[in-house]
Amino acid sequence: MTRTGPLLSVRNLSASVTTRREVIQAVRGISFDIGADEAVGFVGESGCGKSVTAKALMRLTPEGTSVALGGEVSFMGQDILAKSEVEMRALRGRRIAMVFQDPMTSLNPVLSIAAQMTDMLRHHTGLSGKAARERCIDLLAQVGIPDAARRLDDHPHQFSGGMRQRVMIAMAISCEPDLLIADEPTTALDVTVQAQILRLLLRLREERGMALMLITHDFGVVAGMVDRVNVMYRGEIVEAGAIESVFASPQHVYTRALLDAVPRLQSAGQIR
Repeated sequence: MTRTGPLLSVRNLSASVTTRREVIQAVRGISFDIGADEAVGFVGESGCGKSVTAKALMRLTPEGTSVALGGEVSFMGQDILAKSEVEMRALRGRRIAMVFQDPMTSLNPVLSIAAQMTDMLRHHTGLSGKAARERCIDLLAQVGIPDAARRLDDHPHQFSGGMRQRVMIAMAISCEPDLLIADEPTTALDVTVQAQILRLLLRLREERGMALMLITHDFGVVAGMVDRVNVMYRGEIVEAGAIESVFASPQHVYTRALLDAVPRLQSAGQIR
């Protein structure tokens, strides 16, 4: 049976984050859709609620906090907010996968890349032993890691920042997710490596037909990468539209300020 409607539908999502010191209303009643095969960007300064939104979709809670969620989140017709933690563990990585902004804190420093990748495959697909290793080697090669068969048994500290991010992308796509969330995937990388990672994400999305949610503070990063963009400010979406339209005629003063920070030579379509 063919599914109709968007892959992901979010209506009036709110998120209150409670720390030991305060309660923060991080997301304030936002609504958006992401269609199958569609790339959607979320742009805004640090603290505007982008990453909290992404973690809410995955039902992940930042360490040392508790998060209260409200609204509606429907993924492939399923109510995400009503699922148990056991059900969410089956969904994370399998149907929705995430690339985090700092691979050194996401990868376990004491385990080899092989151990971490094969564990995910075993959990979500049942692959183990030689079949799992061969799958891992193929995935590392797909994301551009040279001599993948040898590097598979290395540890995270033996990879550069860009290569660690490629490993994270390989892990994220290993179970063929329907939606890939990339949360500031080029943070702390130099400009050349940033462009390489963005081209890799673009190629993988086109080859695999998966939806992409790209989160960044930099409008230059979403240039040429997404179909539509949502601009977030203080927990709200203050502007949304086709990327070309927002670039050409921004309506909100905050959007104009973000665009003013983009180098003039970096315009929509240049990443491609």
